[in-house]
Amino acid sequence: MRFAPIPESLPATVPFTGPETLERRRGAPYVARLGANENGFGPSPRAVEAMARAGAEAWKYGDPDNHDLRQALARIHGIAPDNVMPGEGIDSLLGLLVRLIVAPGEAVVTSDGAYPTFNYHVAGFGGVLHKVPYRDDREDLEALLSRAAEVQARLIYFANPDNPMGSWHEGALIEALLDRIPKDSLLILDEAYAEFAPASALPRIGAEDPRVIRMRTFSKAYGLAGARIGYAIGAPDLIAGFDRIRNHFGVNRIAQAGALAALGDTEWLDGTRAKVAAARDRIGRIAADAGLVALPSATNFVAIDCGADGDFARRVLAGLDRAGIFARMPGVAPMDRCIRVSCGPEAELDAFAAVLPEALAAARDGMSGR
Repeated sequence: MRFAPIPESLPATVPFTGPETLERRRGAPYVARLGANENGFGPSPRAVEAMARAGAEAWKYGDPDNHDLRQALARIHGIAPDNVMPGEGIDSLLGLLVRLIVAPGEAVVTSDGAYPTFNYHVAGFGGVLHKVPYRDDREDLEALLSRAAEVQARLIYFANPDNPMGSWHEGALIEALLDRIPKDSLLILDEAYAEFAPASALPRIGAEDPRVIRMRTFSKAYGLAGARIGYAIGAPDLIAGFDRIRNHFGVNRIAQAGALAALGDTEWLDGTRAKVAAARDRIGRIAADAGLVALPSATNFVAIDCGADGDFARRVLAGLDRAGIFARMPGVAPMDRCIRVSCGPEAELDAFAAVLPEALAAARDGMSGR
């Protein structure tokens, strides 16, 4: 079979190997699922009930206009419905945005080690990636803007708070640098973890600002990763552009109902934030008890500095995997000295705490045996 030129030039790969695939390979389920930044505390019961009711009407397509959800999101953010575009998670919206904005051969700028799904979409639509390094374990927005000006980038990807490090920039810094965005560039501000961040980390950017598009999700704080639903906030003409290429029935009826109900349960959201904050503290204590350092985090995960290089951290991760703990790690030096552990229920963190010293000891034995 002959593929089109762009996919023909690409490897048959995916950005992430899912825990289900890893479980099949290891021949056993994980004791603790702490690697995918999922919300192990679960969605609002109201969302579960709404999705169950919607399941009885699964014979109907979802509303292609996402009318009720757009109205609700507009009210919450104090913007117009024309500023909002729901989609099948941020991943899908990133792919649509790349397709909408980037012609084959045009430049895109991101950070080396940042969210790889974005890179996957850029390659898939023929864009040319330019990467800048992290600085002090944070994405370097000033360097991103400088490189964008050099290469005439169409898109600039920047996550705040950041994945995989959990770090963040103050919103005032982002606001101050907006005038540095090149004329023909668009800043993608990925705010998947915004609900966990301090208020000062969220910049005050008007939804009408044509220089920025913001991405939000129901996968993290709202616990609906499996429903695949998120949304973009941007200027009306940009948001309307998605209608040219999106799958108009892509956001399914059950996900729409769950997201709408989740938005209305602010008490559950507040409770989830409190549980995540407690879990972050617990992971920090687990790391300290093992002689490691947990990096500050404004997300629902914690990066733990293993104190050596990427090879050592990979051995630690392998030891955790053998003991039934699913975790992940950054893929680029020097961040790959860390492992990344998602916030989760107490029982799963108990399992992680019990296994981490053994995984560290095995990794050190492996180092001495080199």
